[in-house]
Amino acid sequence: MPERAHPPRRGAATIEEVARAAGVSRQTVSNALNAPHRVRPETLARVTAAIRELGYRPDQSARSLRSGARHALGYLAPVDDPFDPNPLMAGFLEALVDAAGEQGQRVLLFRPVPPRADPRSAVDELVAARQVDGLVLADVLAEDARIRHVAGLGLPFVAFGRTGPAEPQHWVDIANDAAMAAVVRHLAALGHRRIGYLGADEELPWMAARRAGFLAQARRSGVSAVTVDRPEPGPAAVAAVRALLRGPDRPTAVAAGSDLLALDAYEAVRAEGLAVGPHGVAVTGFHDTPLCRHLHPALTSVRLPLRAIAGALVGRLLGQVRGEAAPATGTELAAELVVRGSSG
Repeated sequence: MPERAHPPRRGAATIEEVARAAGVSRQTVSNALNAPHRVRPETLARVTAAIRELGYRPDQSARSLRSGARHALGYLAPVDDPFDPNPLMAGFLEALVDAAGEQGQRVLLFRPVPPRADPRSAVDELVAARQVDGLVLADVLAEDARIRHVAGLGLPFVAFGRTGPAEPQHWVDIANDAAMAAVVRHLAALGHRRIGYLGADEELPWMAARRAGFLAQARRSGVSAVTVDRPEPGPAAVAAVRALLRGPDRPTAVAAGSDLLALDAYEAVRAEGLAVGPHGVAVTGFHDTPLCRHLHPALTSVRLPLRAIAGALVGRLLGQVRGEAAPATGTELAAELVVRGSSG
């Protein structure tokens, strides 16, 4: 039988083999991997080609022992129901893993045991085990005990959600008020002059910001606004919207603070014998979860830039890990209004 060329040995090559193939020293290969700015461009090109040809993979455990870096970021996973998971946070986790992987990092999920126990103990255990270089926190509330605790430990961290004014501003968030203002402008441009707002508990800072953005833009647009606040998604929200639709100043549109609340608005509109859409009662949501595309009519909703959020969080966290000066303010990103048949 004629001899066949052997494919590269993926992951089996050593750093010495890479050095021989590129005609350089072992130290030059190490510099190319860890400090490429120290290597001349033509030499770096030869080393990179040899790494690709041989399928060389650096030994991350050895690198961690030398540098003290773990190349892992901890994510304190929010408590969720596995039979009714939060699709938004599932999408965020997917984006976070991708963003970390692009920077050569892994994401370690952790949670206190039992899940609703004090999360600070779980953080302490993770820090004591030296398993991660920093933490990612989500669902950040006002006066959040987790933020104070992690900041007190001196551990690099970032938050999906705004930290308090007296706390480190290591956060990334969307402009919730501006996003809801865009919803009002959209509905006003379609001719709606009476718009209802269906919101959840204002103790959640993002919900409070959405309500504030709705009311402020309604005033600017000359729109009559009525709010239904604090109903739990489900029967209570449906009943509240039905009562609103029976009133003397029935709104022609309902802006919901989440996609789940928008589902309740759909049910309430139909229970009152009305249609959802531009020829009945327009409905909008917030988060643009996958269910939006499968409703009839499809739901207009605000889409969060989850990949941009995750990328900004990872970038800010790794900057702290490298000892760079932290920005004095958080990062605010714009959301996108995705218009579908429920509004026009």
